[in-house]
Amino acid sequence: MTDNNNFRPVSYSRTTLTELMIPSYANFGGKIHGGILLSLMDKVAYACASKHAGNYCVTVTVEGVHFLQPVEVGDLVSLKASVNYVGNTSLMVGIRVIAENVKTGKVKHTNTSYFTMVAKGDDDKPTQVPGLILETREDGRRFLEAIKRRELSRRYETELANSKTILQVEDALHLLQQERCKIAF
Repeated sequence: MTDNNNFRPVSYSRTTLTELMIPSYANFGGKIHGGILLSLMDKVAYACASKHAGNYCVTVTVEGVHFLQPVEVGDLVSLKASVNYVGNTSLMVGIRVIAENVKTGKVKHTNTSYFTMVAKGDDDKPTQVPGLILETREDGRRFLEAIKRRELSRRYETELANSKTILQVEDALHLLQQERCKIAF
């Protein structure tokens, strides 16, 4: 095992951002726009990753954006972020979003997402990040889950690229017959 000088514990960069949801964040139905929540997730991912890396970080990918429950005007939204995985220059930040109705005290989980960030040096090139000290079994589980998530993502990208190159529209028109589309070509 390498010495701990080039490692930081998960707890070092764990970050929570809490913000009141105001009317200007809402759509006509009084629900908070998904883009507002994505922007907040990007901010907390940046804060968490940059703290761990000790450098500026940029967002590379966002996974798992499924809005499970609506967020209402007046809710306090808390975004809890932690570094789940580190590579050489990249970090995967897990974000759990919860909304609290301050009047009723009801708390609901609205989504969990994963942001892959890359640390940039002063030369604007990717730079190595400190390793990660896993302090709990939960930290270990998240790290292992992130490895699996990366593996599945790579496999998906490869399969999708292969499908695009071999898929011929004329040969696959029968697949569209059961779909909600009308062929006009």
